[in-house]
Amino acid sequence: MKKIFFTAILVLAFTGIVSAQERYTVESVTGRVEQEANGKRVEVKAGDVLDEQTVIHTGLGASVTVRSGNQNFIIRAMSNGTVKDLSAEAIASGLRISGKVAETDTGSVSRTAGKISTASARASDAAEEYPVTEE
Repeated sequence: MKKIFFTAILVLAFTGIVSAQERYTVESVTGRVEQEANGKRVEVKAGDVLDEQTVIHTGLGASVTVRSGNQNFIIRAMSNGTVKDLSAEAIASGLRISGKVAETDTGSVSRTAGKISTASARASDAAEEYPVTEE
């Protein structure tokens, strides 16, 4: 009876540890990005869900954007390691994508309140001052 009780406690503890691992969702992939699965390298695609201990490899000129909770991280080219370690490096280097962008009114930005001379305005004024005559 003690063995069964002890085994049940171990199983519950192990289940809690496994379920506590963070999951990462692949948002986008650029270039060649692979993960190690069963000793083989498998291509990573957008929408894949990776465990924090999954080892990924990014090739030359490749990058992968992964989401963990409400944060996105970019893992740069020529990176090798676990998703957890590489996302920690991305946080430390400041490579983070914010999901919220405020819309701005750009209609009034290009207009100016005062008279400002531009090259085209000066050229048109000069043409009026110095008439061009053809011979």
